[in-house]
Amino acid sequence: MTVREASAEWQGTLKEGSGRLRLGSGVFEGAYSFPSRFENGPGTNPEELIAAAHAGCFSMALTAILGRDGHVAQNIRTIAKVHLGATEAGPTITRIELETEAAITDLADDEFECLAQSAKAGCLVSRALAGVPRITLKATLVKGK
Repeated sequence: MTVREASAEWQGTLKEGSGRLRLGSGVFEGAYSFPSRFENGPGTNPEELIAAAHAGCFSMALTAILGRDGHVAQNIRTIAKVHLGATEAGPTITRIELETEAAITDLADDEFECLAQSAKAGCLVSRALAGVPRITLKATLVKGK
């Protein structure tokens, strides 16, 4: 089985402290802090990394499902928006919105929507985030050249 890792280091108090997030592959390392997570301060945050993981996973899942049905996308672009909200339990990921646009020839809009919904349901990150109350998908088919 494949194992992926990342690390986080934090120094100081919650509101005044800061930390660094590092991917095990070494391709990303970034600062994070209370302001970058709960306000609009500079740096990254765990939710942004979850959004990147979800967008990447969904795009690959959609590619696989399209290929299984004999379709090849010229391009797939996915944006994931992770909403952080306040609940009785404290700060919580309350919603994730996926928006994808794909350029594919010879595919009907309704078939594309069905395949995109299947990709959303089957994506590994979607399944890992099953505790998020609402994950939505807006799928747009752009007719390929």
